[in-house]
Amino acid sequence: MNITCWRISAVDRVGITLDVLRVLAGAGINIISLEVFPGVIHVQFSAASGAASRVRSQLLGNEDIKSVETSPGMPFEQRERQVQAVLDTVQEGIVAVDARGVVVSFNPAAERILDRPAATALGRPVGDVLPAAVPVQATLNSGRSFANREIYLHKAGRKLHYLTSGRPILDKAGHVNGAVVTLRDMSEVRDLVYSLTQPALVTFDDIIYRSAAMHRVVEMAKRIAKGTSTVLLRGESGTGKEIFARAIHVGSPRRQRPFVPVNCAALPDTLLESELFGYEEGAFTGARRGGKAGLFEFAHTGTIFLDEIGELTPHLQVKLLRVLQEGKVRRVGGTEERSVDVRVIAATNRNLEAMVAQGDFRDDFYYRLNVIPLYIPPLRERLEDIPPLVDHCLVKFSRRLGKKVTALAPEALARLRAYPWPGNVRELENVIERAINLARDEVIRAEDLLLAPDAAPLSYGPAAPGDLRALRAKVEKEAVYRALQQYGSVRRAAQALGISHTALLRKVHRYGLTGGQGGSSVT
Repeated sequence: MNITCWRISAVDRVGITLDVLRVLAGAGINIISLEVFPGVIHVQFSAASGAASRVRSQLLGNEDIKSVETSPGMPFEQRERQVQAVLDTVQEGIVAVDARGVVVSFNPAAERILDRPAATALGRPVGDVLPAAVPVQATLNSGRSFANREIYLHKAGRKLHYLTSGRPILDKAGHVNGAVVTLRDMSEVRDLVYSLTQPALVTFDDIIYRSAAMHRVVEMAKRIAKGTSTVLLRGESGTGKEIFARAIHVGSPRRQRPFVPVNCAALPDTLLESELFGYEEGAFTGARRGGKAGLFEFAHTGTIFLDEIGELTPHLQVKLLRVLQEGKVRRVGGTEERSVDVRVIAATNRNLEAMVAQGDFRDDFYYRLNVIPLYIPPLRERLEDIPPLVDHCLVKFSRRLGKKVTALAPEALARLRAYPWPGNVRELENVIERAINLARDEVIRAEDLLLAPDAAPLSYGPAAPGDLRALRAKVEKEAVYRALQQYGSVRRAAQALGISHTALLRKVHRYGLTGGQGGSSVT
């Protein structure tokens, strides 16, 4: 007996399928499966070859039968092959269960993740296959989905971190007929997030310099990049410490892994702690359901850049010391420690040695940070770097501003060389951008350069009736500006002004003092 599949094209009318079945049954044909669509009947049967030919002729004798063609298989078989191909290809582990909680599908990725062959999982209760932390039974009972639950699996003496999600399978009436669960390695999730959020890569070739002093720093940084030791970048605000941090990361074996920058002065202590270390569900009011991984976990196998490390409170210094010593983090509100493999690059413009002597910075934390110090000289100590930096800024800002400014007059260059550059490279960029806006033609002249001594002081002017609010805003803006200039960081300026760190940040953004003025977000 031969097994044959036919695709019968027919007029779409009531009774056409019955006509076909009568012919097959009358010839003693054993029907294995049948699928009917409007105008098409698929049938799989077993019969002797001669019988099949006779039945074909008999069917074609019906004027409503248009054609009878041999097909390679039934539609449902093709659908099953397509679904199985998808299940076999995806990197996520997929486990499907029926309404009774019995495993009915178990793809190769699930075999790898759960370390068991599909043959030992199919037909088993889901509780025997998946960890208890995966709430499959709750989904079967309630019909509610769950998403991105963190679970840990122990395999070959290692504790592996996974995200799991699940949703019910509903019939047309909305009744739960089963559930599908997915498992994804947390490292793959991190890679996906990083690939979507990865900033433009900075290499050592992007660092612009001509001086011998910067050449020595760059060459040292290239050697540092090949290792995994903690790096402490020292230098004044605006010297380009974050650019060096990014270049070190790209020049390292971790270049394909995440680079996570964190400004330690930009967030209040409690918020910074939860961002760095994450938190467990219910750790505090407003905590996200299921908790949240911290930036150290996200940076696993990559690099974390801790800018303005000198602004950390002793409490956070202790927690970071634990990470540097043991490579472990503990989420806020949690009891379990998680191992992380993260290279730390820190940066500061503060005198950490003086802070240690005064008791403002822990000495054990300082020594853990100061494994490889790298000092970036200020711009006033490498004036020969000004011409190439100016050329770079002319190209960059001319393109951005839509103006064709290509050169600097000799007297303008002389003014730049004579200026002390308290804001370093960042201030130079601001000066050139401002000059391009003011330039009358393609050349920047000395009068186009508004350096700090030329800048008009904040002037209150005579107060007109009803102008008290404006006058008060001007006084406040000047006070914030001067405090930021004097103390060099938001946290210290806030202490000097007698207001909270968060309140000062709001004023900084309100008056547009971020970045170039006051250094509230400086490196």
